[in-house]
Amino acid sequence: MNAPVLLDAHHHLWDLAHRPQPWLDDPDVASIRRTFTPDDLRATAGHPIAGRRLHGTVVVQCIAEVAETEDLLALAEREPLIHAVVGWADLTAPTIGDVLDQLLAGPGGGYLRSLRHLVQGETDPNWLQRPDVERGLRAARDRGLRYDVLVRAHQLDQAIRLAERFPDLPQVLNHAGKPDIARQDSVDWERRIRQLAAHPHVVCKVSGLITEADHARWTTTDIRPVWDVLASAFGPGRLMFGSDWPVANLAGGWNRWAATVDELLTDWSENDIDALLAGNATAFYGLAPVAEKADTTARTS
Repeated sequence: MNAPVLLDAHHHLWDLAHRPQPWLDDPDVASIRRTFTPDDLRATAGHPIAGRRLHGTVVVQCIAEVAETEDLLALAEREPLIHAVVGWADLTAPTIGDVLDQLLAGPGGGYLRSLRHLVQGETDPNWLQRPDVERGLRAARDRGLRYDVLVRAHQLDQAIRLAERFPDLPQVLNHAGKPDIARQDSVDWERRIRQLAAHPHVVCKVSGLITEADHARWTTTDIRPVWDVLASAFGPGRLMFGSDWPVANLAGGWNRWAATVDELLTDWSENDIDALLAGNATAFYGLAPVAEKADTTARTS
């Protein structure tokens, strides 16, 4: 990249008038039970990190519906801010290959870079090792897609086995495996994180940490021990910044998280900052340079 940029490698969007989000019925998330658009993100994300302001993003699925992925892909095609989509498809379906082919060939299909499933909600402790799931993962791999791993701390063993069984499938751990920051219970999480990080094809999103902390009282001091483990285990070359906005609004929002990351990067080198804030996401998701995305959108709008 010719100039320093900031890429948000993990955020969400939803239009409740167009597609319901049943998970928002939970009273604990009532404050974000409204529509969120790219313009909302632009208006919100004002705090710079290491002097960089938001230039591009990766938008991530929320619900287990192919139709939502189709919506996000079509949006990416006309929205300059969005550089890639992490979508959903039923990995267990016998027709998974056909579904992926249709998504890739459909409107905005070129923006589909990865798949994600809410494994955090699955009760099967071996869900990622189910034969039908592994068949679906192979279909994704064979089409050049990556896989976003969403598990809770107690499910990290599944992620480790996934890394062992699929060394040729690029994988990114979402939200650092959701350590229990609120209760400062991270011993088992750290052990598993270091095991996972031993696999060089696995990277990690530094995202979603503030919602694992005490929403009302967290400080940078609460986040720093987890940050330090991630920096030690994965190294700056395998970490990427993500906001998890608008879910982050439950615990302070985009700007407070950005200010925290800015503080945590104080002693980092420029090269390492560039890697975490843009370079690693660009490489992992195969993103076009920011200027190229903007130029292409201008020509087709």
